[in-house]
Amino acid sequence: MSKPYSYDLRQKVIQAMELDGMKKSEAAQEFQLSRNTIDLWLKRQAETGDYQAKSNRPHRTADKITDWNKFTQFAKLHGEKTQAEMAALWE
Repeated sequence: MSKPYSYDLRQKVIQAMELDGMKKSEAAQEFQLSRNTIDLWLKRQAETGDYQAKSNRPHRTADKITDWNKFTQFAKLHGEKTQAEMAALWE
């Protein structure tokens, strides 16, 4: 996955258009971006109030197994079962 553009660059581009009256095509050429990229930033700003990049980190959920020693013993006892069968037996 590609790295998102920095917030600083996004800010410079948006400010150049809003404060300096630069057109999208001029800003795209000046900052070496595509117009589509600028459109996406403006769309995100309209939807969320900011043009911050979305996080590309996966959402982490809490582990269902908290006592790994207990689980190790459980797995030794029920290792021949399928995952679904083991899940049904696990607390």
